[in-house]
Amino acid sequence: MCRTTSLMLLTLLTVPVVGACGGESDAEVAAAEEAVRAAAQADSVMLADSMFDPAAFDTITWESQAVALERGSLVWGISCSKCHGRTGAGDAGFVQRGDTLRPPSFLAEDWRFADDEEGLKRQVFTGTAEGMPHWGFYGLKYRDIDAVALYIRERMRGM
Repeated sequence: MCRTTSLMLLTLLTVPVVGACGGESDAEVAAAEEAVRAAAQADSVMLADSMFDPAAFDTITWESQAVALERGSLVWGISCSKCHGRTGAGDAGFVQRGDTLRPPSFLAEDWRFADDEEGLKRQVFTGTAEGMPHWGFYGLKYRDIDAVALYIRERMRGM
């Protein structure tokens, strides 16, 4: 087990015990738990990034662009739209219900992946420490990521 993982596990096991001792306020315990969550999230992003292989996209072929876009639409509807919204404006149900995660609008002129197809695919695969799921861990295959990236760029952004 790597040192970072060992330290995180030790911290995860220690925080509830320390909080139960009565020496810390609820706010201190909550802050410690948030720090552990943030560290675990950052570790997952680093692990996903180390697993990402941009060359894997080189072997993906589609019967047609229409087939790829249809697959991308399906992936979007199942995996992405609940946060990013039906149109990609970053305004879906989780946001409307007060979730603190604020996904970017893909429609914004200054969207950072507008001209970075590989960066978009990497972001979908690895997620973010701020809360975007690590879709490469959660079951999206490279083919699904390729399709949804195409869908975002072609259908949502009209590029």
